[in-house]
Amino acid sequence: MPFPRCMLLCLGIVLMTAGGVVALGVGLAQQSAPLFALGMFLGMGGVALLVSGICMAMKNLQVAVPGHSLLHPRTGTRFSPQQALAIQRRLDRIRREMSEDSVTGAPEPEPSLPSTPPPWTMEPPPSYDTVMKSQEHSEQL
Repeated sequence: MPFPRCMLLCLGIVLMTAGGVVALGVGLAQQSAPLFALGMFLGMGGVALLVSGICMAMKNLQVAVPGHSLLHPRTGTRFSPQQALAIQRRLDRIRREMSEDSVTGAPEPEPSLPSTPPPWTMEPPPSYDTVMKSQEHSEQL
C-alpha cells in the first residue's frame, strides 16, 4: 500500500482514538462541553480520514472478488492514450463521411399538391331524417 493511503488510514485511526478518549474520557468525566465537542470533532475527522483512505485503497485494489462489483475495476472503460486517440480519429472520420453523404445526396423533391382538389365523385351522405326513419323501421321489424 503506498504511503499516502497508509498514512491516511493510520492518521484516521489515531484521530478517532484521540477523539474518543477526549470526548468520552475527559469531556464526560469532567462534564465539560468544550472538551466533549473537541473530542467529537477529532473523532469525526478521524472517521473521515479513515473512510477516504479505505476508498482510495479499494479504488486501486486489483483483486477480483466474485460477486462484488466494488472491489474490482469496471471493464471496457479504460483506454491507453494511443487507443483513445485512435478511437477519436476513427469517430471523426465516420462523422465526416456521414456529413459528406448528407450534403452530396440531395433529397428527392416532394410532388407538389394541385392547387384545386379533384372533383367529388361520391354521392352525398343521407340526411338525418332519412337515417332516423330507417332506424325506426328496422326496430319495428
